Amino acid sequence: MTIHVVDIDYTFHTCPAFAEPHIYDTRRAVIDVIPGGPCRTPVTIRCGDTTAVVACHRHEPADRQCGACRIIVTQHTITTRHLAEAA
Repeated sequence: MTIHVVDIDYTFHTCPAFAEPHIYDTRRAVIDVIPGGPCRTPVTIRCGDTTAVVACHRHEPADRQCGACRIIVTQHTITTRHLAEAA
């Protein structure tokens, strides 16, 4: 499994149109990528006389990908700020 570690930053604000605080900006930053290694089940693609072998993540849907090609996203830190705090 290839693991992507991300930080998420939510910024809230309150406006006259909607009195409840609500998210108006979401930012994600990739902190680390831990590779899963080479594909364990490469796929052979043929078109006429041309043949190519590609990793399964380039051809198969997520539920049929091998363990090395499958991607997992992990949230490292989630930060929540209200616009008034930034001022």
